[in-house]
Formats: sequence, structure tokens, C-alpha cells
Amino acid sequence: MEQNLNQYLDVAPEVAEAIKAGKPVVALESTIISHGMPYPQNVETALNVEKIIRDNGAIPATTAIINGRLKAGLSKDEIEYLGKKGLEVTKVSRRDIPVIVARKMDGASTVATTMIIAAMAGIKIFATGGVGGVHRGAQQTFDISADLDELSQTPVTVVCAGAKAILDLPLTLEYLETKGVTVLGYQTEELPAFYTRKSGLKVDYRVDSPKELAATIKAKHDLGMKGGLLVTNPIPEEYSMDSEVINKAINEAIEEAKANHIHGKETTPFLLAKVKDITGGDSLDSNIQLVYNNAKLAAETAVELSNM
Repeated sequence: MEQNLNQYLDVAPEVAEAIKAGKPVVALESTIISHGMPYPQNVETALNVEKIIRDNGAIPATTAIINGRLKAGLSKDEIEYLGKKGLEVTKVSRRDIPVIVARKMDGASTVATTMIIAAMAGIKIFATGGVGGVHRGAQQTFDISADLDELSQTPVTVVCAGAKAILDLPLTLEYLETKGVTVLGYQTEELPAFYTRKSGLKVDYRVDSPKELAATIKAKHDLGMKGGLLVTNPIPEEYSMDSEVINKAINEAIEEAKANHIHGKETTPFLLAKVKDITGGDSLDSNIQLVYNNAKLAAETAVELSNM
């Protein structure tokens, strides 16, 4: 299996060296670069996230597909390239990978794709903003993010700020439970809701330190169980948004999406952009800060994991 995959996979030399030496590495997605925010803010944010990971003792590996090659670790030029192309880059989940590779296209990695590339490269931990989940109204539409199934089958731990608040959070937790995915709260017993620290919903278990988190990851890998762990890390208090403001914005955005018949993979970028407009850009600032916070925790955990 491994050899087969390597013909399509480019692991950046620094990343490959770190993996070989058992040093800490943290994977990062690229949808946040292409679809998450405008240029040049997207490039600046991506480079800041990489710097935070380095400052906390780990090596960053931003993932993407460029010219049909799966990338684990991007150069500054490649990040700049994806940032400038922006929305022209295809947002790639599991189902899209074979086509994008075969057609030698560019693709921005979602949570699912980042997990797949990380697992191929041998990276065990990944930091992102929020994971996908069960969309509101999924009882009729069956719109459930592929991220959730990926968590049940691919052995990569995902550090996030909860599922994006535009989703149906109770159903997202139910679905993860069915799929056997452990949902951990970092220094919290409550599932954070991306822009805010609270959702009123409980996580499965609370962990209080990167060391405790690393021990849990190690146990899962040592047991040979498939699938990853979902670590939910609340947005720092000072960047947290007022839940009434954000929920009102989300509800307005959802109504507009319905009126415009927006569904499938267009939904999340549309809703996030709408919420950003309604909140006057505050939601984007919060989004950036929570990604930085997750990068720090993922790096600290990767360091602990490499010492076990």
C-alpha cells in the first residue's frame, strides 16, 4: 500500500526528516487559505499558523494538491500560489481526490483530505479551525460532512474549536458517537461552538494537559484501533463572540442559503462569508484567533507525543 501512495505524494524534505526522526509534526489544511479569507490575509494567516507551530517546538506540514501531487508540507511560494488563486482552487474532500490527481489539478484540502494526506505521510496530529458536521435540516437533505466519516476511519487526531456553529451540533455529536469517534474537550466539559466557548452540550471526556492528550492518542494508536480523535479546544475568552449576535447572524445566513438553493459543499463557504458580512468582519477575526489557539495546542501535544 505505502509504495503505491508515494508515487503521488510529495513530503517536504524538512517534514520527511522530522517524521523519520520521530520529531513532532503538525498537519494543516489549505481550504482556509483558498476559501477561508481573501488574499493577502489568507497567506499571512497561513504563515502565522506555521510560525506558531514552530514556536511551540513542532514542524508544520500544510497540505494541498498542486498539479495533481498530494503535498505534505508547502513552501512559502506554494502557499502564496494557493492564496492568490483563492476560490479558483477546488475544495477537495475524499470523493474528489482521485479526479483532481488524475487531471493534475490544484486542490485545497478540507479536514477529510488533510487527514488522508497526513496519514499517508505518517503525521498523527492536525490543527484546524472547525470540523464539518451534520447540517441543519439533514433529516431531509442527508447533508453530513465527510469529515465525520473520515474521523472514524483515518488515524489522525484533529484539534479544532468544535464543529462550526452553522451546523446542527446535537446531531453532529450523535453521529460521531455512532461512528465510534471519541470527542475530547480541552480543559472543558462542554462542546465549544466555534465562535463561542459554550453550546450547552457535553463532550465525552475532558482532558487538561497536552501530556494527557498525547497519552490518549498513543493508547489509540497502540491498540491498533482505526480512526482518529476529535479534540475540541474552546476559542480564547477574549476573542469569543456574543452567542446571541452570532446565532442571529447564522440564522439569517441559513435563511438566505435556503432562498438561494445553496447546498452541498457550497454551503459552508457561503454561510461563513454571510456571517462575516453580518458581523462586520468580527467572525473572521475570531476564526483566525481560534486557529492560532488550536495550532499551539496541537504543537504542544505533538511534542509530548514524540517524547512517549
